Amino acid sequence: MSFNAKARAQTGAGEAPLPPARVMLKRAYEAASPADGKRVLVDRLWPRGISKEKADLTGGWLKALAPSTALREWFHHDRALWPGFVERYRQELEGPEQREALRHVRAMALEGPVTLVYGARDTTHNEAVVLRDVLLGQPTALHA
Repeated sequence: MSFNAKARAQTGAGEAPLPPARVMLKRAYEAASPADGKRVLVDRLWPRGISKEKADLTGGWLKALAPSTALREWFHHDRALWPGFVERYRQELEGPEQREALRHVRAMALEGPVTLVYGARDTTHNEAVVLRDVLLGQPTALHA
């Protein structure tokens, strides 16, 4: 399967990838802004010290898009494991519940901007980066 065909299949709806301006990333610890559009928490665990009001999750908390507990514990934000995390997480995103959640995010992004909210300190090696790339139909950088 060509990259473009595979990318379309992984957007969650089998359609063309979204424009980059429609899917943004932001740490849960950064202030919400109107430019964020719909804010969707994509972590399995609630970010420590963040109130529901501060999180301002106008798009909800989609635990179905979070890496499995086993994958999260295996990765444990070890940059040396990043390529393996990306590969395994993309495989998890092909499950039926995950594909449905991807379709939901895609539908929101077709209406306006969506910000994938995450709690990780590392802004370049976390699940939100992979999710954005899946929604945009592009590969994730594998360098550690």
